[in-house]
Amino acid sequence: MAKKTFLDFEQPIAELETKIEELRYVQTESAVDISDEIDQLSKKSQQLTKDIYSDLTPWQITKIARHPERPYTLDYLGEIFTDFIELHGDRLFREDAAIMAGWARLDGETVMVIGHERGRDTKENLKRNFGMPHPEGYRKALRLMKLAEKFQVPVITFIDTPGAWPGLGAEERGQSEAIARNLLEMSNLQVPIVATVIGEGGSGGALALGVADRVLMLEHSVYSTISVEGCAAILWKDSKSPEMREKAATALRITSNDLLALRIIDEVVKEPDGGAHSDHTTTAKSLRDALIRNIEELRRLKPDKLVRRRREKFLRMGQFTE
Repeated sequence: MAKKTFLDFEQPIAELETKIEELRYVQTESAVDISDEIDQLSKKSQQLTKDIYSDLTPWQITKIARHPERPYTLDYLGEIFTDFIELHGDRLFREDAAIMAGWARLDGETVMVIGHERGRDTKENLKRNFGMPHPEGYRKALRLMKLAEKFQVPVITFIDTPGAWPGLGAEERGQSEAIARNLLEMSNLQVPIVATVIGEGGSGGALALGVADRVLMLEHSVYSTISVEGCAAILWKDSKSPEMREKAATALRITSNDLLALRIIDEVVKEPDGGAHSDHTTTAKSLRDALIRNIEELRRLKPDKLVRRRREKFLRMGQFTE
């Protein structure tokens, strides 16, 4: 069994889990029955996890959103959908593995699924550029959205990226244009679109998959115009200290509850105690139910009404003052 990764604020949980594992080993290696002690410690660990996760700061939530064991797009493809067929390439330059996309079935209905993919190990991280797409990744996403529109199939996107790749080659090939084009085309797409922030939604790289009829967020995800570290570096010239990171995370209002209150997103999908990384299956089930419900509601709308409501939704965001 792979060793769990515990964040700094989860250390009390880690210590209890270590004690539980030690007692289980003792029970296995000896004839002593200590199952009652193990059960008591397990209950204490569960309660401690619940207590810690009921009072998280924005910076702690950011750490959870970046947790290396958090489920990614590939995990949800296996847990939520069936008959996934991956499609490749933007038909202009190359394949970008930072964007996973293809046909799939959700509760028996055909959908187009598009999402950022970070990769689980070093080899995959490098292949998928740590979930930071080049312009061809966004052009691939757009090509497949238009394909879904052609066949009147709903589009489901999963957002999980620190941001679009800012490298010289990406800029030379039109990174900003590719993102802007996606924003424009998604606003006019005549099929239902449901986007879900499953981890870290960073800047335009996230928004390029986020112009949707319904925008959902997993409870311990974050969604922001800039990274916490970037904000702290610009405003306070300090991106390293925990105090400045906490201050920046709080000021940015990046948590699911904040964004729901601001009407930037439409729904928060609950995660199990201990976060999505502690139980992929339960998280996927909650997300699956939310996706099915929202797609069913959006299917009832005619295409012109769908597009009009989507535009009005985004035009209502923010305030203009002179």
